[in-house]
Amino acid sequence: MYRIGWFSSGRDKAARKLLSTIFDAIQRGEIPAEIIFVFSNREQGESSESDRFLELGRKYDLPIVTFSSARFKPKMRADAKNDPQTMKKWRQEYDEEVANRLSRYNPDLIILAGYMLIVSKVLCQKFKMVNLHPALPKGPVGTWQEVIWKLIEEKGPHAGAMMHLVTEELDQGPPLTYFSFPLRGASFDKLWEDEDKNPLFNEIRLQGVKREMPLIFWTLKKLAAGAIKIEDTRVFKGEKLLKEGLRLNQEIEEYRKRGG
Repeated sequence: MYRIGWFSSGRDKAARKLLSTIFDAIQRGEIPAEIIFVFSNREQGESSESDRFLELGRKYDLPIVTFSSARFKPKMRADAKNDPQTMKKWRQEYDEEVANRLSRYNPDLIILAGYMLIVSKVLCQKFKMVNLHPALPKGPVGTWQEVIWKLIEEKGPHAGAMMHLVTEELDQGPPLTYFSFPLRGASFDKLWEDEDKNPLFNEIRLQGVKREMPLIFWTLKKLAAGAIKIEDTRVFKGEKLLKEGLRLNQEIEEYRKRGG
C-alpha cells in the first residue's frame, strides 16, 4: 500500500476540502494508498480554521502531528524578515525538529497541500515531497496571483498547473504531471479586448481552480498504482523519462464530467 504523508497549515476551507476529497477517494478504493500522518505547522488553539482542519483529521482517525512554526524561536524568525541568511537558518532548524517528530513514519511520498512554509533542504533531502504550482512546466514562478499577471503581461496562449517535486529551488523541481487550457476562444477573447484586465485575471483563476483538485487526485492515483514513479529527482512512466511531466488533460476533464 502506497504510504502518503500530508503537510498542511490548515488555514482555510480549501485545505479541509482537499484532505476530505483524497481521503474519501482512498476509502472508495479509487487511490490504492493510505494517509499515514497529517502534519501541521499550527497547533490547536492558534486559529479557528486550523483547529477545524485538525478536528477533521481526528474525525478520520488519522495520526496528527503538530509543531507550531509561530512559536518556534520567534525572535530569530522576526530578525529573519530582513535577513535571508537568518531566515534560511531558521527554516533549517525548524525543519530539523519537524524531521525528528516524523522519524517514526516512513512515507513513500509527502504532499504539500496548503502548507504555507517554504521547506528547506533538510526535508527535501529526507523525503520525496510534491507540491502544486499554478503554472505550466517551465512557466512563471511565484504566487498564483503573480503567475496569472505574468501570463496576461506576456499574452500567454495557455495557462495550467503542475505537480512537481519539491527541491531547494522554489517552484523549480522536476514536474510529475500537469494540465493546460487555452487562453483564447470561448469566453477569453472578449476579455482580452477589455482595458480592465481584472475580469480576465478572475476567469483564468476560475478555470485553473476547477482543474487543480482533479490534478492532485490523478497524480496520487498514478503514483500509488505505479503508473508513474519517482527515482531520486527524476520522474518516469515505465522506462520513459518524463522531462516535462505527464499531461493529464483528458483524465481531468473526465473527472470533472462525472462531478469530481
